[in-house]
Amino acid sequence: MNTGGRLIAGSHNRNEFVLINADENARIRSVQELSGQVCQICGDEIEITVDGELFVACNECAFPVCRPCYEYERREGTQACPQCRTRYKRLKGSPRVEGDEEEDDIDDLEHEFDFEGLSPEQVAELMLAARLNTGRGSHLYGNGIPTDLDSSPPGAKDADISSDRHALIVPPHMGHHANRVHPVPYSDPSIPLQPRPMVPQKDIAVYGYGSVAWKDRMEEWKRRQSDKLQVVKHEGANDGGSFDGNELDDPDLPMMDEGRQPLSRKLPIPSSKISPYRLVIIVRLAVVGLFFHYRILHPVKDAYALWLTSVICEIWFAVSWILDQFPKWCPIERETYLDRLSLRYEKEGKPSQLASVDVFVSTVDPLKEPPLITANTVLSILAVDYPVEKVACYVSDDGAAMLTFEALSETAEFARKWVPFCKKFNIEPRAPEWYFCQKMDYLKNKVHPSFVRERRAMKRDYEEFKVRINGLVSTALKVPEDGWTMQDGTPWPGNSVRDHPGMIQVFLGQSGVRDVEGNELPRLVYVSREKRPGFEHHKKAGAMNALVRVSAVLSNAPYMLNVDCDHYINNSKALREAMCFMMDPTSGKKVCYVQFPQRFDGIDRHDRYSNRNVVFFDINMKGLDGLQGPIYVGTGCVFRRHALYGYDAPVTKKPPGKTCNCWPKWCCLFCGSRKKKSLKAKDNKKSKNRETSKQIHALENIEQGIVESKPVKSPVQSQTKLEKRFGQSPVFIAATLLENGGVPRNASPASLLREAIQVISCGYEDKSDWGKEVGWIYGSVTEDILTGFKMHCHGWRSVYCIPKRPAFKGSAPINLSDRLHQVLRWALGSVEIFFSRHCPIWYGYGGGLKWLERFSYINSVVYPWTSLPLLVYCTLPAICLLTGKFIVPEISNYASIVFMALFISIAVTSILEMQWGGVGLDDLWRNEQFWVIGGVSSHLFALFQGLLKVLAGVSTNFTVTSKAADDGEFSELYIFKWTSLLVPPTTLLIMNVIGVVVGISDAINNGYDSWGPLFGRLFFAIWVIVHLYPFLKGLLGKQNKMPTIILVWSILLSSILTLLWVRVNPFVNRDGPVLEVCGLNCN
Repeated sequence: MNTGGRLIAGSHNRNEFVLINADENARIRSVQELSGQVCQICGDEIEITVDGELFVACNECAFPVCRPCYEYERREGTQACPQCRTRYKRLKGSPRVEGDEEEDDIDDLEHEFDFEGLSPEQVAELMLAARLNTGRGSHLYGNGIPTDLDSSPPGAKDADISSDRHALIVPPHMGHHANRVHPVPYSDPSIPLQPRPMVPQKDIAVYGYGSVAWKDRMEEWKRRQSDKLQVVKHEGANDGGSFDGNELDDPDLPMMDEGRQPLSRKLPIPSSKISPYRLVIIVRLAVVGLFFHYRILHPVKDAYALWLTSVICEIWFAVSWILDQFPKWCPIERETYLDRLSLRYEKEGKPSQLASVDVFVSTVDPLKEPPLITANTVLSILAVDYPVEKVACYVSDDGAAMLTFEALSETAEFARKWVPFCKKFNIEPRAPEWYFCQKMDYLKNKVHPSFVRERRAMKRDYEEFKVRINGLVSTALKVPEDGWTMQDGTPWPGNSVRDHPGMIQVFLGQSGVRDVEGNELPRLVYVSREKRPGFEHHKKAGAMNALVRVSAVLSNAPYMLNVDCDHYINNSKALREAMCFMMDPTSGKKVCYVQFPQRFDGIDRHDRYSNRNVVFFDINMKGLDGLQGPIYVGTGCVFRRHALYGYDAPVTKKPPGKTCNCWPKWCCLFCGSRKKKSLKAKDNKKSKNRETSKQIHALENIEQGIVESKPVKSPVQSQTKLEKRFGQSPVFIAATLLENGGVPRNASPASLLREAIQVISCGYEDKSDWGKEVGWIYGSVTEDILTGFKMHCHGWRSVYCIPKRPAFKGSAPINLSDRLHQVLRWALGSVEIFFSRHCPIWYGYGGGLKWLERFSYINSVVYPWTSLPLLVYCTLPAICLLTGKFIVPEISNYASIVFMALFISIAVTSILEMQWGGVGLDDLWRNEQFWVIGGVSSHLFALFQGLLKVLAGVSTNFTVTSKAADDGEFSELYIFKWTSLLVPPTTLLIMNVIGVVVGISDAINNGYDSWGPLFGRLFFAIWVIVHLYPFLKGLLGKQNKMPTIILVWSILLSSILTLLWVRVNPFVNRDGPVLEVCGLNCN
């Protein structure tokens, strides 16, 4: 789409549509210059309809044809599009021809919005026609004779016509008077017609017109494929095929065999690892039962309150363990075959048949999410190893910051140099910041003689690019009083962050903008949705839904990738990895998204605060992949657009349980076989009648070995229901019904831009299903969990893809306070889901969600509640040491065996998970430590904030997590930032330390007999202290000095709690020391 390099701003509600001339060299006079097409048959200009839109004859490929040529081809010609061979549909206002009755036997003027009985693709065609093709042609009089014929010299006629264009039949009396000739809309039998010229050497079937030799060619192709497949033997576990009998002398046979193989396969965990793991889980479950049997039947009478409290906490921990453990029952791994993907969809000498992908990048505040990080993410997307015409990158600026806009403009200019450099030398990663700073031999496997010279030049260009970005950032720190202005003096539309129109800017992908080597670049679009006071904008989820709609209008790729602004593409083949699952003809239709694990740069070697989250991504997610698929984690995920629209997954037909092969022949007489045969014959007869109206280009796909998949059958709704579901944009509604994506190629850019501005308006989602059933789901700051959960409830499954080279890498907050605030946000989102109607405890029954998958979702929303029993349980050791009591009575031999069995089963389970998950011991231990730290701080605060929001309506503000700084290696790790989240764990730490001191002092004073009971209490307290040790290191910082404010608050609270307990239950009897009579006779 060519917008002349201008920013498009407007508001649908206010009827505003403005083209801002940011570039003085690219001014235009009006929006009408963005439109205009020429008929590819007669050369005349295609007329504009009464609605101001271009006439489109074929909604399959949008081949430019004017209305007179279209009506002639329908009445006198082949009734098919000359480019895609699709049979022309009758458009509104066009006369009926033979064959229309088979498609629609009612008048479209009377039943304009009656879509009953039509497929979604047909509905989309009708809606696009109603939106873009309304009106009659302007070149015809009432009798249909054209009036604007141009004169030309005699004999101006081509001798040969290529097969991809119409061969017009021109009457003799008009052959010498037409340079641009409209076909005559009537035929006179008295005038002999010349046959259309063709190449004599070619068979007439080559042209693909009509039904000439069509069935014969299809049958011949089926026979050849059948003969080949009788020889080829596919083995599911092997990469290739084996031959039996005589080998065919066909060089294409091995390639055909390899191209027909699955694009991916499951790699189950070896039985030597998974079988002991499952056995230990069962044993551990039995031991837990024995443990609670003993604990409940043996209360501690002198410390009944402590015993009861501990038992309640332990029961909650056991339930949490079950919810977390059993979804890991069937872990699997996956392997992709990129070479098979290329064999199937990228054939030499032909355009790539890989599906298009729209990539979404979301950002809000450029001062907290540095523009340089966002620029690196965008550059890695533009340089991805994928056909450039199949990639479109949409950057959502939800803060309407001119800094982001200018930085993206600089990024687009630098991409013209960076993208060809990446593809020429095949470098990894393709984010320049991380490529130039990686510590490795960059000359490895590089043989091009100019690589060193061009790399040095590119590094210099990137450093200059960084300086320009840094200059923009420094300028943005001082906001002018009148707001920002653009280069041409136009005020920046986003000067008011909470009150501004929608903005769209196409930086790359328009005609004339190419890289330095003259190659085409992927599309790059800047989008800032409209914001007005009084409207709910739903934060990130609302921004993502706006990107879904605007991309559907402009490019409408069937698949979408969303990444955070700080997650760059580390593996240039990441999109191909995802397509191995999405485009697999056997299993891809039921995949709603492909989730990649999150990997991070800039984390300290010891990963003090478990930022890598390896246990979750390498153990839990692999377990979920063996069920219904991993949960959506918010970034690094490739979606099927059709699944995001709230459609149900396609239902796989199950084979019949009993057939005539396994029952006696006489049984068929009683099974109604004769009735089935008659029904089958009737269906065959109907299919033969419909055969003439099928798309002619299906034969071409058959010859290329492409199996056309049937569209997902969904209930076709009326126009009113569609608008209530998707909003008031007819173009967007039509796009939602196209499962394979695509937009009309000759649709007016001006009309598409108007629709794009409309779908990002602030009131577009009102009275629609957006955020409820369609798109990213609203109601929680963790919209990712809700969105994935809804798709799984519709019967879809997801896939977890772990390529050898990490697909995406990002930055994580390594500072303690920022890390706790990040965990607080996640936990708060889970609490919001728990109190919503979409809670997996009671939502989605009767759908397609599996039970173990539901366990995982329940665990993801109830884990903040674990903070209450965890906080109490971590306080019990200090209380036991201060009081001299314990939660367990004197342990017998039976109890010792049960306790030891429980500890051993926990340890063995963790060891086996480490073995099949590939997780190290240090990662497992860090995860365990931060589970305690986050549980007694972030999860606790999230729980109370969620309760306040639900019960009292008090909303809490969410602050964007700061990204890693560049001032020094791990410099932010030691920066202290005050937050109230630090108080509870510090208080627990000091209380348990005091308890240990008091317990040891009491044992020393009381003698040898008190040391035995003390060991259990000491072990309990040391367990808490060791788990909080990383938190203590974060408090002390690099200077090993605790901040004063933390020390004061913690000592104060610890003293209050300690003195309170002493007041309630002091160590010394209130009546004074107890004096007893000595039993010895001293006399």
